[in-house]
Amino acid sequence: MPDALTMDAIVSLCKRRGFVFGSSEIYGGLGSSYDYGHYGVLLKENVKARWLEAMVRERDDIVALDSSIILHPQVWETSGHVGGFTDPLVDCKFCKKRYRADHIGESQCGQKPSRHPGEASDCDLTEARQFNLMFETRIGPVEETGVKVFLRPETAQGIFINFKNVAQLARRKPPFGIAQIGKSFRNEITPGNFIFRTLEFEQMEMEFFVPPDQADEWYRYWIDERRRWYLDLGVRESHLRIRAHDADELSHYSSGTSDIEYLFPIGWSELEGIANRGDFDLTAHSQASGTKLEWVEQDGSRYTPHVIEPAAGVNRAMLAFLCDAYDKEIVAERERTVLRLHPQIAPVKAAILPLIGKDAMMAEKARALYEQLRRVVSVEYDDSGQIGRRYRRQDEIGTPYALTIDEQTAEDDTVTIRDRDSLAQERIPLAGAREALLDRLAQPWVSPKAE
Repeated sequence: MPDALTMDAIVSLCKRRGFVFGSSEIYGGLGSSYDYGHYGVLLKENVKARWLEAMVRERDDIVALDSSIILHPQVWETSGHVGGFTDPLVDCKFCKKRYRADHIGESQCGQKPSRHPGEASDCDLTEARQFNLMFETRIGPVEETGVKVFLRPETAQGIFINFKNVAQLARRKPPFGIAQIGKSFRNEITPGNFIFRTLEFEQMEMEFFVPPDQADEWYRYWIDERRRWYLDLGVRESHLRIRAHDADELSHYSSGTSDIEYLFPIGWSELEGIANRGDFDLTAHSQASGTKLEWVEQDGSRYTPHVIEPAAGVNRAMLAFLCDAYDKEIVAERERTVLRLHPQIAPVKAAILPLIGKDAMMAEKARALYEQLRRVVSVEYDDSGQIGRRYRRQDEIGTPYALTIDEQTAEDDTVTIRDRDSLAQERIPLAGAREALLDRLAQPWVSPKAE
């Protein structure tokens, strides 16, 4: 049975604890746009760091790239985005809302949310029209004479047009990959579902260039590898599945695409896509630019590599981790909300707490421990309010450990370390707190929610 978790509960927690805010709220907000608070930034940075570790630091066949957001407009002509990157949209003349024609059955009517667009008596939907999803802007001080360019809708094309540069300088030969994390922009019309689909978002994409006869083998490899990444970071196996695209869903260049789907509160939805893009991109850019984007073997033989692309969104991965970690339980006859985040992605690794914030001894020792630990891990000092309230505040942001300085610390120089998940408390030497915390953080972790 799926958890009775709602997106409203996630939204409430994110705003209450400073993970995510609606953008431009003081002016009424801007649909499908969000700002990330302190803990949201830390969580996102940890997700990106774990991805870069898995893709680049722990491998010797993938290198990193950071390409420009604004590329030559011909890039998007060649890739097919200018002519084909569109969605069919309909407008309601009554409520003035716009909907994707292919998502009418999943959308809420603007005047009667319990119904779908077109079902209310006053609904007046237009015929479907195609809208390009790319944001346009211009280069040049005078609008009339400026060059029309686009904010990139994906990071992949920046990798393809740099294939020759990387192949010449990175001392790698196929199979090898180029990984990139960066902002992308899409003029999304369908609002809602929090940060699942937004106007601007960060992508984690890797293009893996392989000899043509190895493409299917590597396609299967990357499906398994990317699924394992989410499992290793604590996502429950029961909430992940692989869905291969049917033939009528495939992009024209793809010989195979599979989605890693997660059971969000809105149902099973795409978390990451892995595509076998063939040689479409390199061939198209070679023909349009006149630059040969191919691999030349030492014996002089040539071929255009095929490409396997695992593509994930930072925002969507963050949302999946939050949903999977969210839990409620009754402790001492009180309800406790807790984010059971994997310690490797938790925004804060440990809270340093003087039992009594105004006690000089406790505050001095707690502050000294905080200053020592902050040099090696993300920790937080908190002396505000009752200790139980502080514990619960840390539970809600997913902090796996709390170190408390109390009266006994003055007697034997020990501190209490509290485990977020089990609530077990153990006294450890203050002098060994750093090593004890790092040791715990390095231990394998399995979600207590795992079935």
